[in-house]
This record gives sequence, C-alpha cells and structure tokens, in this order.
Amino acid sequence: MQKVYGIILAGGSGERLGFDIPKQFVKIAGKTVIEHTIDIFERHPLIDHIIIVVNPDFRFLMEEILLKNNYKKVIKILNGGITRRESSYIGISSIEEDDAIVLIHDAVRPFVNERIINESIEAAKKYGAVDVAIPSVDTIIKVDDDMFIEDIPPRRYMMKGQTPQSFRLSLIREAHEKVKEEEVTDDCSLIVKGGFGKVYVVRGEERNIKLTYPEDIFLMERIFQLKTHEVPAISLEGLSEKVMVVFGASKGIGKSIVDMAKGHGALVYGYSRKNGVDVRDYHSLEKVLKEIEEREGKIDFVVNTAAVLRMGKLEDRELDEIYEEIDINYLGTVNVAKAAIPYLKKSAGSLAFFTSSSYTRGRSLYSIYSSTKAAIVNLMQALAEELRDYGVRVNAINPQRTATPMRFKAFGKEPPETLLSPEEVAEATLKVLLSNLTGGVIDVRKR
Repeated sequence: MQKVYGIILAGGSGERLGFDIPKQFVKIAGKTVIEHTIDIFERHPLIDHIIIVVNPDFRFLMEEILLKNNYKKVIKILNGGITRRESSYIGISSIEEDDAIVLIHDAVRPFVNERIINESIEAAKKYGAVDVAIPSVDTIIKVDDDMFIEDIPPRRYMMKGQTPQSFRLSLIREAHEKVKEEEVTDDCSLIVKGGFGKVYVVRGEERNIKLTYPEDIFLMERIFQLKTHEVPAISLEGLSEKVMVVFGASKGIGKSIVDMAKGHGALVYGYSRKNGVDVRDYHSLEKVLKEIEEREGKIDFVVNTAAVLRMGKLEDRELDEIYEEIDINYLGTVNVAKAAIPYLKKSAGSLAFFTSSSYTRGRSLYSIYSSTKAAIVNLMQALAEELRDYGVRVNAINPQRTATPMRFKAFGKEPPETLLSPEEVAEATLKVLLSNLTGGVIDVRKR
C-alpha cells in the first residue's frame, strides 16, 4: 500500500520576528505554532508518517515538544540544512520507499485544513507534482534593479503559493538531485525548471497564512479564536458501554443526546432541574458525579446543554433576571467542568459545552446570552490546554438554529425547513465526544 508522508520544515531562525527563538516555537492560542501544525497532520486519516526537519540549534525544543505530546505518527526529527531546499532534500532522502507520496509543509502554516491535504494527496497520485495556491487579489508588478516597472502580468494568471507541496517521492528526489541552480529554493520550481513535467495547482485558503512578521501573531490569535471544525465522520458504535452524564437533559438537545446515546449502548445519566439537579448548585453536581462513578467505576463523557435565552435591552432588564441568565449559561458551565474534571482525568474522557453563533459578535437585545456564549468558547479553549496532558478533550458545539422548546419560546413559529432537529445536533455531539478533537468549536449545520 502506498504510504503518505508529511514532511514539516521547521528550520527557520525567526530573525524577521526579532525573537530569541525561531517562529515555529512561538506560542499562539496556548500552543507553539509547530504543535498546531503537527496536530493537523497527526489527526489526518490519510497521513501515515510525519518527519520533522529542524534547525539543529533548536532541536532540544522540538524534542521537549515530542516528549509532552502523544504523537503516534512522528517517526523522525532530522537536523536541517542552511537553506529551505537543503532541508527539504534531507527530509525526502530519509524516506526509503520510492513509490511514497510526500507532502512538504511549512511548520509556520498552522491553518492548513483537511480538504487541502485530501486534494493534494489525490492530485499527487494522479499528476506527480502539486502546489497549493490562491488567486492574487492584488495586481502583481515586475520591477527591474532600479525599481522601475518592467511588466504587469494579467492578474487572472497570478496566484500566491502556499504549502503543502506534494509529490511522488521518486519524482521530487530526482529533481533535487539533477537541478543544480542555486536560486531555485522551492520544490515545485525544481520540477518546472528541470523540465520534469507540469505542476498541478490545488486551491488553497486565505486563512492558510504563514507566520512571517510580528503582526501575523495577532492575526493568527484571532483566527484561532474563531476557528471552527466540521463534525467528524465517526461511527456511534463506539458508545457501547461508555458512561455518559448529561446536564440539561429533560428536553431539546439534551434529551435527544440521552436517547440517542442509550440507543447505541451507552450508560447514560440525565439531569436537570426537573429531577433536582441545578447546574448553579456545584455541590449537587459533585454529589451525582461521585455516585455515578461509585456505581459504574468510571465516567467517560460529560455534556452540559443547560441554558436560558432572554431578550431585552440591558438597561431595561431586572438585575435578578440578568444574574440568573449568567449563572445558568456561564457559571453553570464552569460548575459542570470543575466537578467533572477529576473523573475525566481518570478516564481520559471528553467534555462538551454548547455555544452559539452569537459568540463571535454580541447581538443587540441578547447582550447577556451572546456574551455568555463567547465566555464559554474562551473557557473551552483554556480547559482544552489545561487538560491536554491528561488526554481529556474539551469542545464547544455550535449548532445552527435548532427546533428546541427554548427557541420556540423565544422566537415563536419558524419554517421547519430552516431549523436543525435536536436529533441532528445530538448525533454531531456524540461524534465529537468519540473523536480526538479538542479545543475546537464544532459547527453543526443543516445538511
């Protein structure tokens, strides 16, 4: 079977950033940039092995990262060369199979997605050499040595290259060995300059940016804050014999999660104010979770769907009502998380919160609701980092408008074809709980 290798080039020195460490080791959104990048290749089902090529002066930092992460696919750390081309050749030369597919990617592009990797692998198998690029929205000018315009190529043919660049290994290895032009530093350029054939272009993404300048750090922080994931394609058969606790389980999405999980063999405990468990009461949460672990011996998954939605201008609303909404929506989530963490650390389990599309921007008349949903996302991202070394996954489910009793009370009758069903959201939530995703906002959209 044809193997697929991801080579992550991390040989930069970070001089343009002006930092003491290379840019791939700068922390953004709780992790180093290279950790974010490795995570993407580690999770991708078509990537068999990962090879990391590093600046030898900072190899110790890379080794520390590997020691604290549970990467299964990283098989080599190689000392890189002086140039990108040399580092790339070191990476491809370390692979023995001639018929492998290799994806060469910049360590400081942490936003490459599954679609780009899928299409790059498929195209490399078909065409042999593949680049990733996006159309240039700016006019490109060619200047001479004295900074006078020499040419203005038609913009419709101009694209901006990204990575990964993907190849049949035998092809790119031959190109490296035969093309001797020193100015050719890009792997795809070796194919073109050496006359080894055409290079197919896969459509990239605007957000697949590269960390180059200090301003990029702030942009990347914002992208990570708003980054969402698709629902993973996972069978629910893995729920069998899992122990799950759902808060807010009496109706809507919570009830659907309970019913669906039971239907797939999970041992499910559902709680709400109707059976005496209020997420605002931390000690009641402690009590029921302790009882469940004593009875079942473990707790694998904890879900909190409890929420209220109230409308009104802030100045017109009563303080008691405001505090209640904050207590249920946000502090209730904090309570559930704090009470659940000791049990999930033992089982390397999963914790799911619920947010809303309003987390990205406050909505007038719903200032408290939208701000609590933003707080939940920040809480989720922080806890995902705090619990990462214990194998605990923490995610926030972000469903499109859903036909729940809470929504009906808030908005009245709406066209049913515009709403998700609670069962659709429940299915997505259960798949996320079973996945290895952590620290993500998972969008659930109508199919």
